[in-house]
Amino acid sequence: MDYAHTTAKTSSAFCSFAMEQDPECTAERELLEAASTIATFSITAPPDEEQSQPKAEVSCELSKENPEKDKGSKDQDSKASLRPNSSMTTKELQEYWRNEKSQCRQVKLLFEIPSTRIVEHHLSKYVMYKIIILQTGSFDSSKSVIERRYSDFEKLHRNLLEDFSEEMEDMTFPKKALTGNFTDEIINERKLAFKDYLRLLYSMKCIRRSKKFIDFLTKPELQEAYGCLRGGQYNKALEILLEVIGLQERLTRGNPVATVPTLCAVVVCHKDLGNAASAFEYGEKALSHLCMRSSHKYYIPLLEAMITLAYELGKDFLSLQEKLEEWKAKKDPVRVFSLKELAVREYVK
Repeated sequence: MDYAHTTAKTSSAFCSFAMEQDPECTAERELLEAASTIATFSITAPPDEEQSQPKAEVSCELSKENPEKDKGSKDQDSKASLRPNSSMTTKELQEYWRNEKSQCRQVKLLFEIPSTRIVEHHLSKYVMYKIIILQTGSFDSSKSVIERRYSDFEKLHRNLLEDFSEEMEDMTFPKKALTGNFTDEIINERKLAFKDYLRLLYSMKCIRRSKKFIDFLTKPELQEAYGCLRGGQYNKALEILLEVIGLQERLTRGNPVATVPTLCAVVVCHKDLGNAASAFEYGEKALSHLCMRSSHKYYIPLLEAMITLAYELGKDFLSLQEKLEEWKAKKDPVRVFSLKELAVREYVK
């Protein structure tokens, strides 16, 4: 009994220390409490009682506003009903903690403009600004790198003012000078100005979720990728698509369906390159975003492509076939484009 009390006391002390180190993450704190409770239960319960007693469960309330409210209450909010239990191994508890911790932290993006280059093309001359977009919170190995010129920023500002004039009334945009646009002084000033400009735009939820802002950061690369796809340059298209998909996913976290066309384009490229396993992997991801959107134009073409890939890979295709037949039974027969036919139609001017 003394051993059990000592262990529980040690676990409790560990929980208190963890909360002092990181009081902002409720899920992490409560998971530590859960581990403490589970450890106590596992040690104090006699072996012969484990068969008759229900396994202890500890609720994990995912609430940042008031983590102490209704603590220990039996009537937990159904939206926060994720529960670790005493049957979990240490590894499973650690994995659970990592998942909950990642959900606690809001994904935020940082914008850096470390360098520029001057481009001379026929009779035109302009400055390209290199923009690095990375995620806060930890080392981001999947940072995105894009290039935009002054006229691109100017067009974005003009388009955003059409919808968000009140939100942007206090924002200033660097004006183009009549002379000296290519001096180091002006270029450096604009690097800092555009960095602050992007930061301010991203800080406003209504703007960072707008199609115009997301298009500014992703559309030129997607247009190039789809152009390569239409031209049969699948390796080049795939290279660009894989670079942009990470950024696109982070920009549209609240609307994962928006990434479906890009994911399907990746499927098409992998499929035509003979990478059936990779095509199936990205197809599963796209299909998961459409589980409640069977009316989406990509749903049936994607299902048909996945059935073909599953059959080729020796995977279960019957469940996919059932979904396809279920859809056909509910809908009138209509002409449906193939996945590749849909992909080549994207971003056609």
